[in-house]
Amino acid sequence: MSDFDTHLTDILSQIETEGLMKRERAVTSPQSAHIDVAGREMLNLCANNYLGLADDARLIAAAKGALDSHGFGMASVRFICGTGELHAALEKRLATFLGMEEAITFAACFDANGAVFEPLFSAEDAIISDALNHASIIDGIRLSKAKRYRFANCDMDDLEQQLKTARADGARFIVIATDGVFSMDGTLAKLRDIRALADQHEALLMVDDCHATGFIGPKGAGTPAHCGVKADILTGTLGKALGGAIGGYIAASKQVVALLRQRARPYLFSNALPPMVCAAGIAALDIVETGDDLRAKLFENTAYWRNALETAGFQTLPGEHPIVPVMLGDARLAQDMAARLDALGVYVSGFFFPVVPKGKARIRTQMNASLTTDDLDRAAAAFAQAGRETGAL
Repeated sequence: MSDFDTHLTDILSQIETEGLMKRERAVTSPQSAHIDVAGREMLNLCANNYLGLADDARLIAAAKGALDSHGFGMASVRFICGTGELHAALEKRLATFLGMEEAITFAACFDANGAVFEPLFSAEDAIISDALNHASIIDGIRLSKAKRYRFANCDMDDLEQQLKTARADGARFIVIATDGVFSMDGTLAKLRDIRALADQHEALLMVDDCHATGFIGPKGAGTPAHCGVKADILTGTLGKALGGAIGGYIAASKQVVALLRQRARPYLFSNALPPMVCAAGIAALDIVETGDDLRAKLFENTAYWRNALETAGFQTLPGEHPIVPVMLGDARLAQDMAARLDALGVYVSGFFFPVVPKGKARIRTQMNASLTTDDLDRAAAAFAQAGRETGAL
């Protein structure tokens, strides 16, 4: 073993000792409300499959059809030889659905957030970021030479102060960057207030809407639509409610998208989305636009589940989003609780540092429109048993 490998082994040992080691489990079935894990049927409470579309027959049929008609992959970046009619159709469909002028797609929303800041904002500009923004936004901001400011999560007084400071520092353009939904807590950004402050201080608004697109707002158009405001730049994913595969996007003005096609490095130097993903994405948008029944079931499940957890004695974070965190505090307790639930046939994951702050460990449960009341009753009984056995209750 080299000195470098020894160094890495020491780091991994420390992660293990601190109870922070993350482990993966092999799922041998399609993503669904019920999944097969190592030969066991388990109830799945931790997928981003909000509307239950990950194994939907209509998406699968669309993907299979595109495989036959357009092949497996593009084998290149789009400006060389990788743009197909399905890419253009998906981008047009996304822009229309989101109420934006144009859209551009990426391999993932992590790439979209990594692409958005560096081409659009320079050292003369300022980016003001919510303290709890997703890691992809943080990394994307780091790639830009713009001045960086941060405001406390959903703190409008702090945001206004940062806006004033950025303007006093001589910023040419200012953009406020925020998650639409903060994925660890399930809380929604105060987009009405943020938009008002942005307009007052002549700033732009960028929203990452990954945990909202498809099920929050009218027709599932997201948090800006839910709040009755418009973002200047909207990023999101096909990898959650819109089928759960892969693919991200940026929706914005024609000028923003045109410049991103010229200068966004994750777009210029990454393969185009596979045609089957584009076809399934279009099918997902067709379902979502008329999917009020799915959204109603999702939020019905969310209210039922939240009540069941709180009745059992667990601490949750207030809200109505399908993300329902069970707050445990200690990282090892979160892992012990998740392991016991695994043994009881409930698939969940513990979240702990560095994914959440130290002392804020939790099990983040997520609701799904495909779950039944019987499923939720079974899960609630398992949580109560695991809570008693691990000392969480």
